[in-house]
Amino acid sequence: MRILTLTVGDILEMKKPHPCGNDRFQVKRIGSDVRILCLGCKRDVSVPRVKLEHGIRRIVPRDGEAKA
Repeated sequence: MRILTLTVGDILEMKKPHPCGNDRFQVKRIGSDVRILCLGCKRDVSVPRVKLEHGIRRIVPRDGEAKA
């Protein structure tokens, strides 16, 4: 399994949407748990890194170009 390179400020497009209906989150803190902010309702969520990596569809870095 490959470890994804996440950077604070990256936008994550998730496979499943948040209960508010939005599927995009911004990375706020990185570690064994990753803190993300829902861009729809502004809810702050802390998720274990392993669980988060399974749910990511794609990563949009701060400069706008897409990573796989």
